[in-house]
Amino acid sequence: MSNVPGDLKYTRDHEWARQEGGRMRVGITAYAQEQLGDVVFVELPKVGARVTAKQAFGVVESVKAVSDLFAPVTGEVVEANADLAHKPEIVNQDPYGKGWMIVVTPADAKQWEQLLSAAQYEEFLAQGGH
Repeated sequence: MSNVPGDLKYTRDHEWARQEGGRMRVGITAYAQEQLGDVVFVELPKVGARVTAKQAFGVVESVKAVSDLFAPVTGEVVEANADLAHKPEIVNQDPYGKGWMIVVTPADAKQWEQLLSAAQYEEFLAQGGH
């Protein structure tokens, strides 16, 4: 089973979110990067962009596939991980750390409660993750 940190929340699209004060740091899960294989390109929104929950905010490309990245919450992008433009492999090496994608200020903090807990996400993966 993939690494699923208990302090994060998850989406059925295999993104994770970590609360940091009034913001949320977002990335893809270890399971997602394992399924993708070697990440070769990441396209992220610019700071100031608006993202909408369950809508695509960027793209991750690997040797196997191109996949959309889906926002766990609606809000404004306040940071984007510029390191991924030059070193996309960080996503494979450290998906829950240096491989983060964006930081969002949510429009509605209650959206956090609608995300999957680690236990719920693990159950989702056990059922096939689709």
